[in-house]
Amino acid sequence: MKFLDLAKVYIRSGAGGNGCISFRREKYIEYGGPDGGDGGRGGDVWAEAVEGLNTLIDFRYQQHFFAKNGVPGMGKQRTGKDGDDIVLRVPVGTEILDEDQETVIADITEVGQRVLLAKGGNGGFGNLHFKSATNQAPRRANPGLEGVDRTLWLRLKLIADAGLLGLPNAGKSTFLAATSNARPKIADYPFTTLHPNLGVVGVDGAEFVIADIPGLIAGAHEGKGIGDRFLGHVERCSVLLHLVDGTSETIAEDYHTIIGELEAYGGHLADKPRVTALNKVDALDEDAREEAMAELQEACGGPVLAMSGVSREGLTEVLRAVRGEIEDDRLRFKQAGEEAQPWRP
Repeated sequence: MKFLDLAKVYIRSGAGGNGCISFRREKYIEYGGPDGGDGGRGGDVWAEAVEGLNTLIDFRYQQHFFAKNGVPGMGKQRTGKDGDDIVLRVPVGTEILDEDQETVIADITEVGQRVLLAKGGNGGFGNLHFKSATNQAPRRANPGLEGVDRTLWLRLKLIADAGLLGLPNAGKSTFLAATSNARPKIADYPFTTLHPNLGVVGVDGAEFVIADIPGLIAGAHEGKGIGDRFLGHVERCSVLLHLVDGTSETIAEDYHTIIGELEAYGGHLADKPRVTALNKVDALDEDAREEAMAELQEACGGPVLAMSGVSREGLTEVLRAVRGEIEDDRLRFKQAGEEAQPWRP
C-alpha cells in the first residue's frame, strides 16, 4: 500500500427536490383542492474516521464525491424521496482543510467520529403547503435549495506516542527496526526514508507507537531536501526522540540544525519534551565516545543517552526515557500471560 498524506477532493451536497403543483381531480369529488407534495431534501456529505486505514491513497483515484439530489414532490400529497448521503472514509488523524490549505474545518482524532462537510438543500414546498382559508387553490410551489460545492484538502497526521527526529542517516530507521516489528528501508545513502513509518515498541510491560519520519536538513522549512511537511506526523506525539550521529564531525551543528527546523516549523513543536540520544556509539572508541557525549551535552544543555541501533547497546535505557514522557492513558499495558501480537495498521 502506498503512503499518501495529502489529497484534494471536490464535494457537492445534493439539491433539494422541487415542490409540486397539483390538484385532486376525482369523479364525484366536487372540491378536490390542492394535493401537491413537498420535494425531498438533498443528501449530505460526511467524513468519518474508520479503522484499518493509515493512508489517503484512496483519494488519489477518486476525488469527486457528489451526494444524491432529492426527488421532486408529486401529486396525491406524495413527498419526494430524500437524496442519499455520501461518506468519505478517512484514517484517524485526518485534518480537513478549506481550499486555502490553512483554515482547519475539522480534526478527526477518534474512530467513528463524523463531521458534516456539506449540508444538502431543503426540498421545496408543494402547493398543498400554501393552502389556507383565504387561498384554497394556491398555484405556487417552491423550488428546492441548491447543494453546496466545496473544494477541500485532506491532510493526514499519524497518531503516534513518540516521534523520531534527526538528520538523514542518523540511524532512525535502524532504531525503529531494532525495537519493533517494523521493517523500514535501511541503506547507506541519505533520504532512504521517503515516507513515515510506524512501529509499536515495548518496554517494562508497556507498549507505545513510534513514528519515523524522513530526515531533515538545514533549510528544510524553505523546501530543501524533501521539505519539512512530514513534521506534521509528529505534532500529536507526547515526546520527540532526537537521534544524533555520533560519527559525525559536526555533532553540535547537527543538533542545532534540527532544533532550528523545529522552531521554523512552529506549532509548538519545539516546545515538546525531547529525549536526546547519541547514536552509533558502537563505531567509537572510549575517548571518541566521551568527547562526542561532552560536545552533545554542551550543545543541548541537558542529559544525553548513548545508544546503538546495530549493537542494541543502550536501547532499553532510551526506550525507558521515552516511555517516562508519555502519559499512562496513551500506553497499552500487557496483561499477565499475554502473548505479543504483531502490530497491524
